[in-house]
Amino acid sequence: MKDCIFCKIINGSEKSLKVFENKHTIAFAPNPNTIISKRHLIIAPKKHYENIYDIPENELFNIVKTTKFISQKLKSRFNADGVNILHASGEVAQQSVFHFHLHLVPRYFDDNVDVWPDTGYREDNFPNISLEM
Repeated sequence: MKDCIFCKIINGSEKSLKVFENKHTIAFAPNPNTIISKRHLIIAPKKHYENIYDIPENELFNIVKTTKFISQKLKSRFNADGVNILHASGEVAQQSVFHFHLHLVPRYFDDNVDVWPDTGYREDNFPNISLEM
């Protein structure tokens, strides 16, 4: 898409710190104002899909495969103690760039990052639903 910042990064018209690229995916550092932890990365498909609702399963597979590969590298090369994989689809979910992507957030025992707000559990938050494929 013409105005998509991630598409501009992918086509090279916008600068970024790219750390990985293959035929289907790209991984790059996010905007410095949005970095959650050391070596936080954005992983996105090279083709433009807005969100989880319109990305084809094969493209989602490519993203997950790249995410696992990079997670393993972060663990072996940079001693990450764990990772959070974060995603938002839709404005209400706080999606700010409407190009499907995952945030890969390396975690370290001393990073003082808490990505899970303490909202408390309420039983009525989980209605009895049944989903079939």
